[in-house]
Amino acid sequence: MNITENMSLLEKLTILSDAAKYDVACTSSGVDRKGNGHGMGNSIAPGICHTFSADGRCISLLKILFTNECIFRCAYCQNNCNNDVPRASFSPDEVCTLTMEFYRRNYIEGLFLSSGILISPDYTMELIYQTLYQLRVRHHFNGYIHVKAIPGADPVLIEKAGFLADRMSVNLELPTADGLKALAPNKSRKTILKPMRLIQNGITENQNELMVYRKTPKFVPAGQSTQMIIGATPENDYQIMKVAEGLYQNFQLKRVFYSAFVNVNHNSNLPTLPGGPPLLREHRLYQADWLLRFYGFSAGELLSEERPDFNIFLDPKCDWALRHLEAFPVEINRADYSTLLRVPGIGVKSANRIVKARRHSRLDFSDLKKIGVVLKRAAYFITCSGRMMYSIPQNEDYICSCLMQDKTQIPKEIRDSSYKQISFFDEDALSDFKLTTNDLCVG
Repeated sequence: MNITENMSLLEKLTILSDAAKYDVACTSSGVDRKGNGHGMGNSIAPGICHTFSADGRCISLLKILFTNECIFRCAYCQNNCNNDVPRASFSPDEVCTLTMEFYRRNYIEGLFLSSGILISPDYTMELIYQTLYQLRVRHHFNGYIHVKAIPGADPVLIEKAGFLADRMSVNLELPTADGLKALAPNKSRKTILKPMRLIQNGITENQNELMVYRKTPKFVPAGQSTQMIIGATPENDYQIMKVAEGLYQNFQLKRVFYSAFVNVNHNSNLPTLPGGPPLLREHRLYQADWLLRFYGFSAGELLSEERPDFNIFLDPKCDWALRHLEAFPVEINRADYSTLLRVPGIGVKSANRIVKARRHSRLDFSDLKKIGVVLKRAAYFITCSGRMMYSIPQNEDYICSCLMQDKTQIPKEIRDSSYKQISFFDEDALSDFKLTTNDLCVG
């Protein structure tokens, strides 16, 4: 198949940037790399945030598919081989031209490159590797690159790409093997987990080598991530959280991304979504995922087989606290750090500040407000010097009704959600950037 189709670069970009909108990009680079005086660009760990992905996350990556041609027939994917959609494929030179030209114009700070399966996994992964090689070696691009590893591809190709990328990801796609079998018959859990394990082992070995040889090339320095589609198959929140917990523990993933299912194909095997994509459920899963990674919770504490789904009206930490009122109220001036983290309204930063501040004096509620504690949540679960902020009955129904009056329990962007990805081809963007075919020509 000739990937240099008779199509302009602007037409290809229109098709392949739109085709990538359901692939969740990372929210930050996770890696620091200074300019070296020879190449172009750098990478900053705290975040890349100038535009928005389809699910509202703020990024400034050029997010494209290498191709939306695909030999697979995944029922949930708009690019599956049975769909009648406009098809396009980039060449490695074209991806390099787009990345470098957009970077020079300060539109982006990095590249997020995913792909359909063109001809075979090996053929596609070879093209992706050639793209990364040209960017790093020929164009001396030093910015951030997140690339998808193609399941089923030769491990040598994945390893070679890993020495050129900052982050790699292998999409788990669906939470369970049964879900994959039903909706993605060309994929299997084994072919997905194999490259994931390869990347994990490569990262571990590379870290050991770097301890001995400082100039050893870095392998996937920002770690790996994965994505699960939420709502296409009947798994409950407990099953999804257990899968995520297992991935963190067994594969040392940096992030698990959750993507609310969008029914673009209207396949008979797919569920109907009268309320649209389950964005609020996705939001609760992200909040719970944060609790797993940074707050010391386990999936079994947040949910159980008897209570397998999150309360969509309350964030998971508030919901957990309401079900464990016997653990509250917590005395701010005595509780240890791990206990403070379990109090609604107290985050990692504010818990650290509390521990440091109380070394010098006893804290009261005015101090907590200055520290950054969200008192409209925390007030029901804490005391300062043995006293609550005001008289509050320790009654689950009463506290629940009070918490549900807090509008921030459901973010505004979800209440007023319009499921849209900002594009280089929006009218406003076109007028701002003044993109023309000449801007994107290969030369």
